[in-house]
Amino acid sequence: MSRHHEDLEKSFTDEQKEIFEKFHDCWSEYMSLSEAAIFEYAFKLGARLMVEVMREDEAK
Repeated sequence: MSRHHEDLEKSFTDEQKEIFEKFHDCWSEYMSLSEAAIFEYAFKLGARLMVEVMREDEAK
């Protein structure tokens, strides 16, 4: 991915490089937010599953 990024950047004008870097920065921020949201969802799901298992053990 890094190699393709560098190859692509070599073919850009200075203005295109600036626009591409802004796009890249926004994409990185979006991915970070997305990863955080996925982690939060998975953590809550895991906690719910754990609570459910504990309730089943108490009912026996």
